Amino acid sequence: MKLGERIRMPLVMLVAGLFLSLTVSLRAQVQTTETATHGQHTKEVTVEKGTVVYVSGNHLIVKMDNGEIRDIPNVPESARAMVDGKEIGIHDVKVGMTLQKTVTTTTTPRMVTKVETVTGKVFNVMPPNSVILTLDDGTNQRFTIPKDQKFNIEGQMTDAFGLKKGMTISATRITETPETVVTQKAMLSGTMPPPPPPPPDVPVLIVAAPAAPAPAAAPAPAETAEAAPAKLPKTASVLPLIGLAGALMLSLGLGLRALRLTR
Repeated sequence: MKLGERIRMPLVMLVAGLFLSLTVSLRAQVQTTETATHGQHTKEVTVEKGTVVYVSGNHLIVKMDNGEIRDIPNVPESARAMVDGKEIGIHDVKVGMTLQKTVTTTTTPRMVTKVETVTGKVFNVMPPNSVILTLDDGTNQRFTIPKDQKFNIEGQMTDAFGLKKGMTISATRITETPETVVTQKAMLSGTMPPPPPPPPDVPVLIVAAPAAPAPAAAPAPAETAEAAPAKLPKTASVLPLIGLAGALMLSLGLGLRALRLTR
C-alpha cells in the first residue's frame, strides 16, 4: 500500500507514521514543511440599505429599509463611502443621505499538509508504542509509533520490535488538516439627500384698495327741496313792543317816587 493511500482521508486525519530507514550520515534536526491545496471557492453578496436620521460628530444613527434602527456611536475616522462618485468621511454625512453597504464574503476550503521530519539515534524503544531519539544537539525526544507501523531497515521490513539502541534513523510525521478560509470585502456607497422641492407655483393675489370717492358737488339752488326764504314772514305787529316799553317806563317812575318818599 502506498503511503499516500494510507494518509488520505476526507476529514482531519493525523498520521503519526514513522517511516524509518537506516542512514549513515544524516544531521540530527527537525524540519517542517507545509503545503496547502485549495478547493473551489464560493461567494456570497449581501446588500443593506438605510437612511441617515441622525449624525453628530462620529455618532451615526441609520434607519434600515426593514425598519431596524442601527445606532453606531463610534464611526472610525478612516471609514469612507462613495457618494455620488465622491469619497467622503463621517464628517461629510448628512441627515437624509441614503447609505448602501455591500458585503462580499468569499469562502475557500483548503487542505493543509504538514510534514515533520526528524533524524537522530535510537536512545530507547518501547515497542510497539514509542521510541526516544537523541537529536544532534544532545536532547532526547519521544515519538509515538502508530499501530501496525512497519519500518524499512536495510531493505528489511520490520516493526517497532526491530529497532535497536544506537541505530541512526529518520522519522517522518505527516498530518492533513482541512481548513476554511473566509474573507470579507465591504463597500459603502450612498446618495445625497434630494434637494428641497421648489415652492409651489401659486399666483400672487394682489388686493387693490378702492379709490376714495370724489366729493359730491353742491346741489344747485334750483335742485333743493325748498328755497330758503329771503325774509321772515310778517306774522305779528309792533304793538306788543310798545306796550312792553310803556310798562317799563311806568315801573321806573314808581321806583323813583318811592325813593323820594323815603328821604
